[in-house]
Amino acid sequence: MKIEQERYRYIFDEVLRMSDDGFIVVNESGVVTDINEQYCEFLGMPKEEIVGFHIFKVIPNSKMLDIVTKRYSEELALHVYNPGKTKREDDNMVLVSRSCVTDEDGQVVAGVAQVRFRLRAMSSAKRLIQEHAELDFYREAYHDASNNRFNFSSIVGSSREIQNKKREGLRAAKTNFPILLTGETGTGKEVFAQAIHNASARADKPMVSINCAAIPSELLESELFGYTDGAFTGAKKGGKKGKFQLADGGTIFLDEIGDMPLAMQAKILRVLQEQEVEPVGGTDPVPVDVRVISATRQDLIRMTEEGSFREDLYYRLNVINIELTPLRERREDIPELSYYFLKRLNQEYKGAVSFSADVIEALMEHPWRGNLRELDNVIKCAYATCDGLTIDVSDLPSKFASNVQMNPQGRKLYEMLDDYERRVIVQALVRNKGNCRKVADDFGIHRSALYKKLAKLGIETQKCVHEPEGLPCAK
Repeated sequence: MKIEQERYRYIFDEVLRMSDDGFIVVNESGVVTDINEQYCEFLGMPKEEIVGFHIFKVIPNSKMLDIVTKRYSEELALHVYNPGKTKREDDNMVLVSRSCVTDEDGQVVAGVAQVRFRLRAMSSAKRLIQEHAELDFYREAYHDASNNRFNFSSIVGSSREIQNKKREGLRAAKTNFPILLTGETGTGKEVFAQAIHNASARADKPMVSINCAAIPSELLESELFGYTDGAFTGAKKGGKKGKFQLADGGTIFLDEIGDMPLAMQAKILRVLQEQEVEPVGGTDPVPVDVRVISATRQDLIRMTEEGSFREDLYYRLNVINIELTPLRERREDIPELSYYFLKRLNQEYKGAVSFSADVIEALMEHPWRGNLRELDNVIKCAYATCDGLTIDVSDLPSKFASNVQMNPQGRKLYEMLDDYERRVIVQALVRNKGNCRKVADDFGIHRSALYKKLAKLGIETQKCVHEPEGLPCAK
């Protein structure tokens, strides 16, 4: 019996130690027989000055003696301590549940109280909210990644330049060599990185992205390499895996690598050389198997000459270099890209908006310093501005109006536009095996609008077996 009592005593002590709440026990006379360390800390008194003393000496306005005398219990009652009876003056309120304990004969043996501290409860709630928010962030990031799994067939563009870049990317995907994607902002470097990953043997493993320019330098190391339990103030209990560990077996995409601080560049170089990471606060390296794809808009060669980027890291990252072409150097892709962005908007907002010929001409003449990102934003702006079913030049930002003008030799610009449109539509018809319904869906326009364009551009049509209604398609 004594051994069993000792066993339960150990269990009871451990439960009291693990709890965030305060616990206190008194006998039938109101003398304190036990209290946990959390409650001692809250009261600002050592355990030796509490156990063995009457409850009124510790807590003058306690109801514990009343509980054992009148034999009742209460839950979540508000208790306010007398001034000076808690460690902190601003923390003198708690929620307390009290109960009388009787034996099998109905005799009072003790009174117990469970105290829920206000500030600790708020801290726990805040921690739960933060962890829940973090979980939502990763869930949303995973959802976005799952729904934006770009591959090379989904990269829009039929120009020679973009087709060459696709072939380079496909060849690179067959290896595990580091890849450096270079080019102006908005040229689609992250899309290419996803396409390379999804075309590689690592496609069934995670691809983890991190923007080196968006994270403060003091947090970048823990984000990349993770940290151990207690590595620094505010570290999560149990530590946290870094991006390299999360990408183990797959691909890590280091966007804006040119903005990485020099100190971190040395650590990245070590990871590439040793294939292992050392979490912040840790002593044992963790092996990782990752394929590194990095991207930058900056001139890394110039930066190595200036000393702001490590030359040895540059050559480690630049085993395969793919420089993405700016939009102004592949203008023949602008109509196709414009229709692609418009189609997405029509699908999202259940619309049937199309472009006027003047709009496409204006888009063709714009310099597009922001490349694909700027084109996407301009079309979104025009979509939100237009009143009817057609986006006109007046719906575009004012800087586009000057792009629509007559050429001294007549409608030469329109003729060039017609050539572009004719080429894009014919390619789409070939790609869809002459199915006009699919072509119209690809461009985000109604079939009747497509038929008008076919007639205007002189694309001959005939009945097609792909359309049971006998509607026209390209010959």
